[in-house]
Amino acid sequence: MTITLIHGQNHKGSTYHIARMTAEKLGGSIAEFFPKDFDGGCLGCYACMDKGMEACPHFDRTGPVFESMLSSDVIIIGSPTYVMEMTGQLKSFLDHLFVAWLSHRPEKAMFAKTAVAISTAAGAGMKGVAKSIARQLFYLGVPKVYKLPVRAGATSWDAVKKKAKIEAKTSKLAGRIMKTHGKAMPGLKLRFMFAMMRQMQKKNDWAPLDKKHWGDMGWLGKDRPWKG
Repeated sequence: MTITLIHGQNHKGSTYHIARMTAEKLGGSIAEFFPKDFDGGCLGCYACMDKGMEACPHFDRTGPVFESMLSSDVIIIGSPTYVMEMTGQLKSFLDHLFVAWLSHRPEKAMFAKTAVAISTAAGAGMKGVAKSIARQLFYLGVPKVYKLPVRAGATSWDAVKKKAKIEAKTSKLAGRIMKTHGKAMPGLKLRFMFAMMRQMQKKNDWAPLDKKHWGDMGWLGKDRPWKG
């Protein structure tokens, strides 16, 4: 099993340890990334839309992370809760991937993956952050996303008192992922969204690269990313 582990923070606190714990329990190889590897705010230049993702001014940093996501079986993304949201660094990275959303040029490989959205908070907000990360993954086409929000009750990993409970949660989650490994299939919501975007692309006269991508993949016809 191959895993891409993306951290929303550079420091190694509660979120880091829980995300790393989950990845290690799955076994296999782990490609790990921190904001120092991919940080850089989206410029809104639309180079990715007009010329392709490789034209992004930050592609030398964001490209390797996205390539790792595409080649992995499991994607794990973790973020601590900052003002009730994911970290700015993680959101900035995800901003760069909008061109690979269902509404633009989704990657076929994403439709076979399993992902985990992890977030922690000393008090509140972690459920909303995990849900937000999971939403990003859904619009990238990932069919199965597990959410693991954890109320750490402390501002450092050393001070967390419920490590045994967290260990149990991550073990249970890892077991579920391994049991269904390679069997992830899009549910009704994802198929419905794909169908809506397919109809939109048929009429697309505003984004030629998007329509070409859908045509080249055969998705404007009978082919689907989760078949074959």
